Amino acid sequence: MRTPLITSALALVLATGASADEVTDTLNAALAAYQDGDVQYALDEIAYATQLLNEMKADGLEGYLPAPLDGWTMAINEEAAANIGFMGGGVMVEAEYSGGGPSFTITMMADNQMVMSMAALLGNAQMMAAMGPIERVNRQSFLNQNGELSSLVGNRVLIQAAGGNLPDMLAHLEMMDFRDVEDFGR
Repeated sequence: MRTPLITSALALVLATGASADEVTDTLNAALAAYQDGDVQYALDEIAYATQLLNEMKADGLEGYLPAPLDGWTMAINEEAAANIGFMGGGVMVEAEYSGGGPSFTITMMADNQMVMSMAALLGNAQMMAAMGPIERVNRQSFLNQNGELSSLVGNRVLIQAAGGNLPDMLAHLEMMDFRDVEDFGR
């Protein structure tokens, strides 16, 4: 029963007209391979299209990172997203903040198996309180474990800050709109 569904989805892409973007080209190649009976190549192309779409989604997640405060700079770790496949898929962005004090990183992961497994811990106020002190940032609770902050937003976006002074990390996190983060990818 999946075959008609895949064929219909890919046919829909073709029916919307020729496009010069890589995702459409890859899906068209998958459909052509499927129609030729080359199922493995079709699967490879679908996997590649999925990778491209996840990269696009990760670029969207990057927009939720806080801007560096005065005296600070931010550098995006372009390789962070490539490692997400080893952690159960989804999307990930990471930025290093440096300048006004010890440097630190803010990492965001979404729609990932590891994040979903942490939902039972970080999505429950009593469980979080049992694991360590809680830091409140704009009505969002962050678990503080030895200076590493972790929070789950909307039960699907994990935000972590680590490596710096607590006041510096909190000041940057305060710049984030967590309600907006809840709507990521929707």
